[in-house]
Amino acid sequence: MGIFQKFREGLRKTKENVITQIDSMLKSFTKIDEELFEELEELLVMGDVGAVTSEKICSELKNRVKTEGITEPEKIYDLLREIIKDMLSGDQELKMNTKPSIILVIGVNGVGKTTTIGKLSAKLRNEGKKVILGAADTFRAAAIEQLEIWAERANVSIVKQQEGSDPAAVVFDTISAAKARDYDVIICDTAGRLHNKKHLMDELSKIRRVIDRELPDADVEFLLVLDATTGQNAISQAREFKNATGITGLVLTKLDGTARGGVVISIKEELGVPVKFIGVGEQIDDLQPFDSESFANALFDKEN
Repeated sequence: MGIFQKFREGLRKTKENVITQIDSMLKSFTKIDEELFEELEELLVMGDVGAVTSEKICSELKNRVKTEGITEPEKIYDLLREIIKDMLSGDQELKMNTKPSIILVIGVNGVGKTTTIGKLSAKLRNEGKKVILGAADTFRAAAIEQLEIWAERANVSIVKQQEGSDPAAVVFDTISAAKARDYDVIICDTAGRLHNKKHLMDELSKIRRVIDRELPDADVEFLLVLDATTGQNAISQAREFKNATGITGLVLTKLDGTARGGVVISIKEELGVPVKFIGVGEQIDDLQPFDSESFANALFDKEN
């Protein structure tokens, strides 16, 4: 199944609950007026696009309608797709030009962080990269055990210590192993105790110092994993993590299980952080690199 089909399947609930309503609403109007834009903005907000982003989309639509001389309401549908595609585009690929490159994965418990690491490991390995995992979420024994299971499933190496160990020490050991055995990519799990931001900040700062010391020229990605089913709460989480740690990219999981796919647009627009991957299923290959054009086309595709 290609990326467009994956996206279309994953966005089915969002499309059925939000996009089809927008399509029906546009067909019910005979002219483009303020009432149309008010209804459209309301539908976008209901689809978890967010009030700020929905207002911005409608403002851009008004400008495009005026400058392009559009008078037919149904033509707004394709304009909407173009605007959303443009909003989501840019800086979508992982930066992994060094050997090794490092990916630090953060996120609160339950969002699918460990599963994301496993799927990402499998993807990179299938691309021919040599991958090693660092079990640096030492706060929970279950996190270490789950990562071990995924390492075995993805057929990649793992470095771990006992529960309660210093996360930065695990990262140091992982970097040492990667340099000694010529690995391409290091992926480190980290604790996501958002309720204690100072501790989280201190922990990640210590990890970053280890990386800067041991691999000063390495490409480093901070990927935040978010559960799309939480809608606007995901934006709140992203804002907290961005303020506490800084993030370079987002991974949105469980998109296939929610009608709140509009949150992708809201997060990118309000936080200015690119979406790098989305999860659209349970299988190991269901973590897809994000592509704004495929996403917008799948979301607004009218075919069954």
